[in-house]
Amino acid sequence: MQDLLMGAIAAGSGFAGLFFFRFWRHTRDRFFLFFAGSFWLETLNRVALALLPYANEHEPLFYLVRLVAYGLIIAAIWQKNRGR
Repeated sequence: MQDLLMGAIAAGSGFAGLFFFRFWRHTRDRFFLFFAGSFWLETLNRVALALLPYANEHEPLFYLVRLVAYGLIIAAIWQKNRGR
């Protein structure tokens, strides 16, 4: 059951990344590219958690990937709202 939920979360994150990537292709705004990259990192993180035999969600490596993904979101928001 847990692998099914990991797959659903990974698929949702992957589709969200495609959604933001599509907006980036139309606008060329880095905000959307950062969001797409963040969701794709989260997708890779969930896939690795589901496929690696002894992967545990509480291992620091998986938290580091999440930290980078959330850092991309924060960087996108900061870059969009900073003064020109």
